[in-house]
Amino acid sequence: MTETARSATKIPALTLGFWLVKVLATTLGETGGDTVSMTLDLGYLAGTAIFIGPLVLLVWAQIAAKRFHPFLYWATIVASTTAGTTMADYATRSLGIGYPGGSLLLLGCVLVLLAAWRAVLGSVSVDTVREPRAEAFYWLTIAFSQTLGTALGDWVADLDGVGYSGTALIFGAALALVAAAYFRTRASRVALFWLAFVLTRPLGAAVGDCLDKPLDKGGLDFSRPIASAILAAAIVALVLLLPRRAGAHAAR
Repeated sequence: MTETARSATKIPALTLGFWLVKVLATTLGETGGDTVSMTLDLGYLAGTAIFIGPLVLLVWAQIAAKRFHPFLYWATIVASTTAGTTMADYATRSLGIGYPGGSLLLLGCVLVLLAAWRAVLGSVSVDTVREPRAEAFYWLTIAFSQTLGTALGDWVADLDGVGYSGTALIFGAALALVAAAYFRTRASRVALFWLAFVLTRPLGAAVGDCLDKPLDKGGLDFSRPIASAILAAAIVALVLLLPRRAGAHAAR
């Protein structure tokens, strides 16, 4: 890949640091979304309306940008996770379709978006995210994958005897299997990326629920606003400390 093509990619290098920040961002999305919908008691629909506006503006800014801006990218990811939290809660709780129904509906949305992206542009690799149409598909898929991950995490945590800590272990183990497949098999890197991207969301959501849910529900009963502030500070610190560069990504 030429240096010009590499610099045109506005997605971070997929290092261990990327995945650490991604998990923290999803955890912040859970605590931040719950702060608005539950702690402030605004409800899931109002919370979604509050978060959709900033998400749309950040996606527009990301698409309009001429080069990779790490803080803009991660702010957009955080916005997608907070909106994903309230959208998933609205779908699974307020619409009355439950966690299985919500998870299947959102999985269908993600699969349809990936299929449409591939049909229009020929690939769903993040290495192709260098022009507006690809970026629009990328961020739509990101938003729905975050919402799907929230519903999946809540579904597993709601199973008898699992809880939030058990959910974190289950999805942490699933991510370990994805990592093993990456390093030890020739499985599609593109498929593994999207699988890992979806699975980090329920892992982060479970960790967020462990932090802020009441003790009688298996949580640690931390203040949601304080937990959100600590997570935001950790994300900023990591983005400052880790290499801030766009990356080349596998195309297969």
